[in-house]
Amino acid sequence: MSESTATPRAKRWPYILPLVVILALGGVFGKRLLDVERGRDPNLIPTVLLNTPMPSFDLPPLPARGDALRSEDLKGTVSLINVWGSWCVACLSEHPVLLEIAKSGEVQIHGIAWRDDPARSLEWLAQHGDPYSKVGQDPHSKTAIAFGVVAAPETFLVDKQGVIRYKQTGPITADDWRNKIKPLIAQLNQ
Repeated sequence: MSESTATPRAKRWPYILPLVVILALGGVFGKRLLDVERGRDPNLIPTVLLNTPMPSFDLPPLPARGDALRSEDLKGTVSLINVWGSWCVACLSEHPVLLEIAKSGEVQIHGIAWRDDPARSLEWLAQHGDPYSKVGQDPHSKTAIAFGVVAAPETFLVDKQGVIRYKQTGPITADDWRNKIKPLIAQLNQ
């Protein structure tokens, strides 16, 4: 093969590569648009734990904050388990909704202080309000890993038998509470 034959082919790649990248990105965006059009949430991170028993855990409480948080103690009542940290910016945006949910008395909220200094957790709750019935410490992420937590905040709705029925990735909004979680709690309490 002569040098003059290989050169024109080699010169085509700078023009073809951007076209390939644009087509690939168009495919990704097109799929996301179709998901939205079909009613699927493109931000939903599925969990394999849905409709399975919650992982077993026994977390020490925050200092001077009551009893330990144990999976066995949650059976018999519908509960929300909220994974949070004082370092978590999104947790702060969710917190007013959690306070309103706690005030409603419709469901107990239990917190898992994930990879947080206990003193900072207590300070954060004192400053922003405390919606939790119990708070357990998970400094080494063992319980968070067992639940498949990706990032805080994440919240799990657990039924009376200890089965995970819903997972909220990211902050719970007032709309999430009103349209998704609250109706599911009413259904689980029947």
